[in-house]
Amino acid sequence: MANNIKIKNKRVSFEYFILERLVAGIQLSGTEIKSIRQGKVSLADSYCQFVEGELFVKQMHIAEYSMGTVYNHEPKRDRKLLLTKRELRKLENKTKEKGFTIIPTLLFINEKGLAKLEIGLARGKHFYDKRDSLKKKDIQREIDRDAKF
Repeated sequence: MANNIKIKNKRVSFEYFILERLVAGIQLSGTEIKSIRQGKVSLADSYCQFVEGELFVKQMHIAEYSMGTVYNHEPKRDRKLLLTKRELRKLENKTKEKGFTIIPTLLFINEKGLAKLEIGLARGKHFYDKRDSLKKKDIQREIDRDAKF
């Protein structure tokens, strides 16, 4: 089975400093995994939040499956992330500190055919940090352009 599904949240590196990354499983319904395999997912406005000691990803858009019937899923429902208790406790303690949040960075299908979500413990960037990121990106683009010629 071809595992070429890798959906990135492109805004994350611009908006946040990623301090730590974890890979979590996602609790999905039947038609959701079929839509993910078709690549119809958007991580643009998604974030993670603790609800009663469990971690949920919110606002992650998985398009309805085109061949689905009345049993099709809701596109923006909350989905539970599957992590160990130790990882959950560690993340919950970190997010209680001011300025930290948990952001989905990458959705992929592993070699076993299971959907996994890479999440990052992040701290928001200030305006001047964003300008610095844009400057570094432009410099790298110039270096790459010069290397081609």
